[in-house]
Amino acid sequence: MLHDILLIQDKHLKAGGKIIEEVLRRKKDKFILGISGESGSGKSELAFVVAKGLRKHGIFAKPLHTDNYYMTHPLERRDWRARHGIENVVGYNEYDWDAIRKNIHDFKHGNKSEMPCVDLVTEQVDLLITDFSVVDMLIVDGLYAIKAEMIDLRVFIELTYLETKEKHTKDARGKEVMDEVRWATLAQEHKMVQSLKPLADLLVTKEYEVKVAK
Repeated sequence: MLHDILLIQDKHLKAGGKIIEEVLRRKKDKFILGISGESGSGKSELAFVVAKGLRKHGIFAKPLHTDNYYMTHPLERRDWRARHGIENVVGYNEYDWDAIRKNIHDFKHGNKSEMPCVDLVTEQVDLLITDFSVVDMLIVDGLYAIKAEMIDLRVFIELTYLETKEKHTKDARGKEVMDEVRWATLAQEHKMVQSLKPLADLLVTKEYEVKVAK
Protein backbone atom coordinates (compact mmCIF):
# COMPACT_ATOMS: atom_id res chain seq x y z
CA MET A 1 0.00 0.00 0.00
CA LEU A 2 1.21 3.48 -0.87
CA HIS A 3 1.97 5.75 2.11
CA ASP A 4 1.62 2.89 4.61
CA ILE A 5 3.44 3.58 7.87
CA LEU A 6 5.81 0.83 8.95
CA LEU A 7 6.78 0.58 12.61
CA ILE A 8 9.98 -1.47 12.42
CA GLN A 9 11.14 -2.76 15.81
CA ASP A 10 13.99 -4.97 16.98
CA LYS A 11 11.63 -7.95 17.08
CA HIS A 12 10.90 -7.55 13.37
CA LEU A 13 14.61 -7.38 12.56
CA LYS A 14 15.36 -10.47 14.63
CA ALA A 15 12.48 -12.55 13.24
CA GLY A 16 13.18 -11.29 9.72
CA GLY A 17 16.78 -12.47 10.05
CA LYS A 18 15.62 -15.99 10.95
CA ILE A 19 13.21 -16.06 8.02
CA ILE A 20 15.99 -14.92 5.68
CA GLU A 21 18.14 -17.82 6.89
CA GLU A 22 15.36 -20.26 5.99
CA VAL A 23 14.79 -18.59 2.62
CA LEU A 24 18.48 -18.92 1.77
CA ARG A 25 18.45 -22.56 2.85
CA ARG A 26 15.52 -23.33 0.53
CA LYS A 27 16.32 -20.83 -2.23
CA LYS A 28 15.46 -21.61 -5.83
CA ASP A 29 14.65 -19.58 -8.92
CA LYS A 30 11.51 -17.44 -8.68
CA PHE A 31 11.00 -18.28 -4.99
CA ILE A 32 7.76 -17.17 -3.30
CA LEU A 33 7.48 -16.41 0.42
CA GLY A 34 4.03 -16.02 2.02
CA ILE A 35 3.38 -14.19 5.30
CA SER A 36 -0.04 -14.31 7.00
CA GLY A 37 -1.33 -13.00 10.30
CA GLU A 38 -4.08 -10.88 11.77
CA SER A 39 -4.38 -7.12 11.48
CA GLY A 40 -1.61 -5.37 13.39
CA SER A 41 0.53 -8.50 13.79
CA GLY A 42 3.46 -7.11 11.76
CA LYS A 43 3.08 -8.68 8.31
CA SER A 44 4.10 -5.61 6.34
CA GLU A 45 7.01 -4.92 8.68
CA LEU A 46 8.32 -8.48 8.29
CA ALA A 47 7.91 -8.36 4.50
CA PHE A 48 9.91 -5.12 4.39
CA VAL A 49 12.68 -6.43 6.67
CA VAL A 50 13.04 -9.64 4.68
CA ALA A 51 13.02 -7.87 1.30
CA LYS A 52 15.56 -5.31 2.50
CA GLY A 53 17.76 -7.94 4.14
CA LEU A 54 17.85 -10.13 1.05
CA ARG A 55 19.44 -7.32 -0.97
CA LYS A 56 22.64 -8.00 0.97
CA HIS A 57 22.59 -11.48 -0.53
CA GLY A 58 22.06 -10.22 -4.06
CA ILE A 59 18.38 -11.16 -4.09
CA PHE A 60 15.81 -8.65 -5.35
CA ALA A 61 12.54 -9.43 -3.54
CA LYS A 62 9.25 -7.70 -4.39
CA PRO A 63 6.41 -7.50 -1.83
CA LEU A 64 2.89 -8.22 -3.03
CA HIS A 65 0.44 -6.89 -0.43
CA THR A 66 -2.83 -8.78 -0.78
CA ASP A 67 -4.74 -5.99 0.98
CA ASN A 68 -4.47 -4.19 -2.37
CA TYR A 69 -6.66 -6.88 -3.96
CA TYR A 70 -10.01 -6.42 -2.22
CA MET A 71 -13.00 -6.73 -4.56
CA THR A 72 -14.66 -3.68 -2.99
CA HIS A 73 -13.29 -0.14 -3.16
CA PRO A 74 -11.68 1.10 0.11
CA LEU A 75 -14.21 3.92 0.45
CA GLU A 76 -17.13 1.51 0.04
CA ARG A 77 -15.89 -1.56 1.90
CA ARG A 78 -17.04 -0.68 5.41
CA ASP A 79 -20.66 0.07 4.41
CA TRP A 80 -20.72 -2.93 2.07
CA ARG A 81 -19.67 -5.24 4.89
CA ALA A 82 -22.24 -3.76 7.27
CA ARG A 83 -25.05 -4.10 4.70
CA HIS A 84 -24.27 -7.72 3.79
CA GLY A 85 -23.42 -8.90 7.30
CA ILE A 86 -19.83 -9.02 8.54
CA GLU A 87 -19.96 -12.72 9.42
CA ASN A 88 -21.28 -13.48 5.93
CA VAL A 89 -18.77 -11.59 3.79
CA VAL A 90 -15.54 -10.92 5.69
CA GLY A 91 -12.98 -13.51 4.67
CA TYR A 92 -11.09 -15.10 1.77
CA ASN A 93 -13.70 -14.25 -0.86
CA GLU A 94 -13.15 -10.52 -0.40
CA TYR A 95 -9.90 -10.84 -2.37
CA ASP A 96 -9.64 -10.88 -6.14
CA TRP A 97 -7.80 -14.20 -6.27
CA ASP A 98 -7.80 -14.22 -10.07
CA ALA A 99 -5.76 -11.02 -10.06
CA ILE A 100 -3.40 -12.42 -7.42
CA ARG A 101 -2.91 -15.60 -9.47
CA LYS A 102 -2.28 -13.51 -12.59
CA ASN A 103 0.46 -11.51 -10.86
CA ILE A 104 2.05 -14.66 -9.42
CA HIS A 105 1.96 -16.26 -12.88
CA ASP A 106 3.61 -13.17 -14.38
CA PHE A 107 6.29 -13.27 -11.68
CA LYS A 108 7.00 -16.94 -12.35
CA HIS A 109 7.37 -16.27 -16.09
CA GLY A 110 9.28 -12.99 -15.80
CA ASN A 111 6.57 -10.91 -17.45
CA LYS A 112 5.59 -7.29 -16.99
CA SER A 113 2.46 -7.12 -14.86
CA GLU A 114 -0.15 -4.58 -13.80
CA MET A 115 -0.66 -4.59 -10.03
CA PRO A 116 -3.19 -2.67 -7.87
CA CYS A 117 -1.86 -0.39 -5.14
CA VAL A 118 -4.11 1.38 -2.62
CA ASP A 119 -3.06 4.95 -1.83
CA LEU A 120 -3.84 5.35 1.87
CA VAL A 121 -3.93 9.14 1.57
CA THR A 122 -6.53 9.37 -1.20
CA GLU A 123 -8.03 5.88 -0.62
CA GLN A 124 -7.95 5.36 -4.37
CA VAL A 125 -6.66 2.25 -6.13
CA ASP A 126 -3.73 2.98 -8.44
CA LEU A 127 -2.37 0.56 -11.05
CA LEU A 128 1.38 0.04 -11.14
CA ILE A 129 3.48 -1.78 -13.72
CA THR A 130 6.12 -4.20 -12.41
CA ASP A 131 8.78 -5.82 -14.59
CA PHE A 132 9.13 -9.25 -13.02
CA SER A 133 12.05 -10.17 -15.27
CA VAL A 134 14.33 -8.37 -12.80
CA VAL A 135 12.63 -9.72 -9.65
CA ASP A 136 14.19 -12.82 -8.03
CA MET A 137 11.65 -13.42 -5.30
CA LEU A 138 8.06 -12.53 -4.44
CA ILE A 139 6.89 -11.86 -0.88
CA VAL A 140 3.11 -12.27 -0.64
CA ASP A 141 1.82 -10.80 2.62
CA GLY A 142 -1.65 -10.24 4.03
CA LEU A 143 -4.39 -11.76 6.13
CA TYR A 144 -4.90 -14.77 3.87
CA ALA A 145 -1.64 -14.65 1.91
CA ILE A 146 -0.48 -18.19 2.64
CA LYS A 147 -3.66 -19.48 1.03
CA ALA A 148 -2.27 -18.36 -2.34
CA GLU A 149 -0.98 -20.95 -4.80
CA MET A 150 2.66 -21.77 -5.63
CA ILE A 151 4.11 -20.45 -2.35
CA ASP A 152 7.42 -22.11 -1.41
CA LEU A 153 7.64 -21.02 2.24
CA ARG A 154 4.63 -20.11 4.37
CA VAL A 155 5.03 -17.99 7.52
CA PHE A 156 2.23 -17.49 10.05
CA ILE A 157 2.31 -14.83 12.79
CA GLU A 158 0.51 -16.05 15.91
CA LEU A 159 -0.34 -12.63 17.40
CA THR A 160 -4.10 -12.02 17.42
CA TYR A 161 -6.05 -8.77 17.19
CA LEU A 162 -6.83 -9.02 20.92
CA GLU A 163 -3.11 -9.00 21.73
CA THR A 164 -2.55 -5.96 19.52
CA LYS A 165 -5.70 -4.20 20.76
CA GLU A 166 -3.79 -1.17 22.05
CA LYS A 167 -2.27 -0.68 18.60
CA HIS A 168 -5.71 -0.69 17.01
CA THR A 169 -7.21 1.61 19.63
CA LYS A 170 -4.47 4.21 19.23
CA ASP A 171 -4.89 4.03 15.44
CA ALA A 172 -1.14 4.69 15.18
CA ARG A 173 -0.91 3.82 11.50
CA GLY A 174 -3.90 5.84 10.33
CA LYS A 175 -6.10 2.78 9.91
CA GLU A 176 -9.88 2.64 10.19
CA VAL A 177 -11.77 4.29 13.03
CA MET A 178 -12.28 1.77 15.82
CA ASP A 179 -15.95 1.15 16.56
CA GLU A 180 -18.36 -1.81 16.73
CA VAL A 181 -18.17 -2.45 12.99
CA ARG A 182 -14.37 -2.50 12.96
CA TRP A 183 -14.12 -4.72 16.05
CA ALA A 184 -16.66 -7.14 14.58
CA THR A 185 -14.61 -7.19 11.36
CA LEU A 186 -11.43 -8.00 13.30
CA ALA A 187 -13.23 -10.79 15.17
CA GLN A 188 -14.41 -12.38 11.90
CA GLU A 189 -10.96 -11.97 10.32
CA HIS A 190 -9.55 -13.73 13.39
CA LYS A 191 -11.63 -16.83 12.67
CA MET A 192 -10.64 -16.89 9.02
CA VAL A 193 -6.93 -16.21 9.54
CA GLN A 194 -6.52 -18.74 12.35
CA SER A 195 -7.95 -21.46 10.11
CA LEU A 196 -4.87 -21.03 7.87
CA LYS A 197 -2.34 -21.81 10.62
CA PRO A 198 -2.07 -25.53 9.66
CA LEU A 199 -0.68 -24.45 6.26
CA ALA A 200 2.35 -22.78 7.84
CA ASP A 201 5.96 -23.97 7.54
CA LEU A 202 7.25 -21.42 10.04
CA LEU A 203 5.48 -19.84 13.01
CA VAL A 204 6.30 -16.43 14.46
CA THR A 205 5.23 -16.73 18.08
CA LYS A 206 3.56 -14.05 20.19
CA GLU A 207 7.05 -13.25 21.52
CA TYR A 208 8.24 -12.97 17.91
CA GLU A 209 10.43 -16.04 18.05
CA VAL A 210 10.57 -18.05 14.82
CA LYS A 211 10.01 -21.79 15.01
CA VAL A 212 9.31 -24.62 12.61
CA ALA A 213 5.61 -25.57 12.51
CA LYS A 214 4.81 -29.10 13.66
